[in-house]
Amino acid sequence: MRRIFKKNQILTIPNLLSVVRILLIPVIVWLYSAEKNYYAAIGVILLSGATDVVDGWIARRFKMTSDFGKALDPLADKLTQAALIICLLSKYKLMWGLIIVFIGCEVAKLTLGIVIAKKHDEVNSAKWYGKVNTIIIYAIMMALILFPGMGEIIASLLILICAAVMIAAHVLYFVFLGRILYKKSKEKKENTPAENENTAK
Repeated sequence: MRRIFKKNQILTIPNLLSVVRILLIPVIVWLYSAEKNYYAAIGVILLSGATDVVDGWIARRFKMTSDFGKALDPLADKLTQAALIICLLSKYKLMWGLIIVFIGCEVAKLTLGIVIAKKHDEVNSAKWYGKVNTIIIYAIMMALILFPGMGEIIASLLILICAAVMIAAHVLYFVFLGRILYKKSKEKKENTPAENENTAK
């Protein structure tokens, strides 16, 4: 785990952009909840999304990927998503169900991720289904912000779609993490007899 927190792993442009995304969260909440300036809030959300795309491109293009960044990038995404859901709780009752699904999925994923990081000193980057999940969540949240007058049925349908995509993405991720744990466990069992034999000699 120590290698994740090395200075050269932390002080990178992609990680700085992830921090910027986190700092934009209170701005989004303030614009939506206090100022009721929905268009400005959408503008900041789009800016946040743009920094997400840019930091990923920079990390890949200039080989600035790091284990710390693999943890920080999704954290910035999840904090932003949580803030958007919380902002909409007072307007859409079904959001209470969505926040429960969101918290449950994230806690389970975080727990498995920590287990793998501690046991195998490995941090996994976001998968394609995680990115699709993020895009859909942002799109639906922005639609709910931009069109507050949409009917309850349409709003409820969008929230249910969001919950379904969220659950599907996390199920795929749990399967992925489960395979890693199984593979590592199998490798450990296969190597143990050889290690014991060498020790005996």
